[in-house]
Amino acid sequence: MKTLVICLSFSFLLQLPVFSQTTDTTRHETRFSTQQLYAPALLVMAGLIANGHSQESIKNELAEDRNRHMAGFKTKLDNYLQFSPFAIAYGLDAIGIKSKTDFMNRSVILLKGELLAIGTATLLKRVTHELRPDGSAYNSFPSGHTTQAFAAATFLSEEYKDRYKWMPYASYTVASSVGLMRVANNRHYISDVLVGAGIGFLSMKVAYWTHQYKWGKKNRQIAF
Repeated sequence: MKTLVICLSFSFLLQLPVFSQTTDTTRHETRFSTQQLYAPALLVMAGLIANGHSQESIKNELAEDRNRHMAGFKTKLDNYLQFSPFAIAYGLDAIGIKSKTDFMNRSVILLKGELLAIGTATLLKRVTHELRPDGSAYNSFPSGHTTQAFAAATFLSEEYKDRYKWMPYASYTVASSVGLMRVANNRHYISDVLVGAGIGFLSMKVAYWTHQYKWGKKNRQIAF
């Protein structure tokens, strides 16, 4: 029962980005607001709290339960799902369901967000040198797959949340599934996943907040 409560709590934490979404219906740009910092801050904080090294720590208890009840679980689905929001975003645009941002500006935002997210995760992996739960390598913290998944989910959500109100729920559900599968695959601790989620979400948000929209100004519409 204790493990179930912990898992449900962390599943809720992974959905926090949905509730931090703010919509500006008068302009294309994604505006910075303090409210949007709450979700990544809580995710990172929860990950750090769970990242104890004692046997009674949250991450180790969940890892033990995983090994006890799901020792044979293995899937490669997370390797593909982490990128699926990108395919959906550009796929929808290709079939005529236009995104909020034009192709050039959208692609530059994506590149900046990706560089920030993966760069931050890679740096932390090297600095922390944490052993993976399966003992395969010393690059466990944070989860790169989850960082990637939440960066991609944020990108998809930003581009289509004004057109489809359900898009943030769908995109972050996919991202959360990637994080949970990393734990189920015994490749990461829950702490790795939570911090990775916070980094991915915040990195893509920063890319939107700081973008100058230097391309296609004459053709851009003010209202979405």
